[in-house]
Amino acid sequence: MKVIINPERKDWNALVKRPSLDTSSLENSVMEVLNAVRQKGDEALKAFTKKFDGAEIEDFRVSENEITEAGASLSAEIKNAVLQAKENIFRFHIAQKASAEKIETMPGITCWRKSVGIEKVGLYIPGGSAPLFSTVLMLGIPASIAGCKEIILCTPPGKNGTINPAILFAAQVAGITKIFKVGGAQAIAALAYGTATIPSVYKIFGPGNQYVTCAKQMIEREGIAIDMPAGPSEVCVLADETADAGFIAADLLSQAEHGPDSQVLLVSTSESLAEKVNLEIEKQLELLPRKDIAVAALYNSKAIIVKHMEEAISLINEYAPEHLIISCKNDESISEQIINAGSVFLGNYSPESVGDYASGTNHTLPTNAFAKAYSGVSVDSFVKKITFQKLSQQGLERIGDTVITMAEAEGLQAHANAVKIRLQK
Repeated sequence: MKVIINPERKDWNALVKRPSLDTSSLENSVMEVLNAVRQKGDEALKAFTKKFDGAEIEDFRVSENEITEAGASLSAEIKNAVLQAKENIFRFHIAQKASAEKIETMPGITCWRKSVGIEKVGLYIPGGSAPLFSTVLMLGIPASIAGCKEIILCTPPGKNGTINPAILFAAQVAGITKIFKVGGAQAIAALAYGTATIPSVYKIFGPGNQYVTCAKQMIEREGIAIDMPAGPSEVCVLADETADAGFIAADLLSQAEHGPDSQVLLVSTSESLAEKVNLEIEKQLELLPRKDIAVAALYNSKAIIVKHMEEAISLINEYAPEHLIISCKNDESISEQIINAGSVFLGNYSPESVGDYASGTNHTLPTNAFAKAYSGVSVDSFVKKITFQKLSQQGLERIGDTVITMAEAEGLQAHANAVKIRLQK
């Protein structure tokens, strides 16, 4: 990683800038896929699956037998790990389910808000070199807790037309029964528009490559909701002189191996620590099967040395990382000053990978500085909130003059009349 020492504040924007991508040609390619699926449905899905995944699929549906066989093929070790993760994720998310509380704003006027599960949601799960079965749990469990009636999962097949068994087992554990063998932008199109086989949904969740991300952003313009804007994964480590260089290097590499467009950032008050981290990175890189991917990601990554912790905190809040690890002696007090981050990991024994899999928090998080305005996925992501109010005759009498005055001041006489006619009667 390139080490930058005491940068001036005017240079911060350039330092925290993510790698950019020219999306003009990408959008043209994705638009062709979206239009083809919208017009030709399953026929287009079969053609794209053969072209992009090398698989000939006649029926996109995953059968109950396939799900059962997938579970039987996995080792007890993997199944137990999935079940442990499921338990922790469920415990954390079930506590987010809020009950409606009625508030009497004035005598005779009662207001409340109720959470209602989004009726139909679509979950996209990447396959390929890193089949993210953990994401099945992260999306499926809160969707089930929220009470979504229809949960549709799409994931790309391998060349032999099958789905990674861990993905199918995790789907079963999370309570998802409608699973389809389709990936890429064509899967997003199917979830958005529907085909003869795959139902359309009201909101689409899940990570993916640049084509999937682009497809989600494009269908959002058409009025179909998505979880959040998302880009390549990223981590920032804030460390002082008490941190362990080996731990930090491992954390940075754990994110760098996601993809060549991932970004990792070290912010520290110790120049000597940054030098040790770079040495550790070189040693640990040699042991990684995905070394080439991590090396490409490190090309876009930096170690930034600042004079004071206050400056480090300001820089991080400007960066707004997806994941933030605070490896400092005063980790909890420092965390109170963090206002822009997707998920925060405190202390030397809280690696980001634990949150990715099994601690209980959700790993579907805002990237590309969207943590300044967006939250990670939670039960709230799968519900809509409906407000209610009920007024008695006495309640309307108490509030009536206020409403009439405000409506008439805005020039909306019919609004005022809706109150007046009741009061007069």
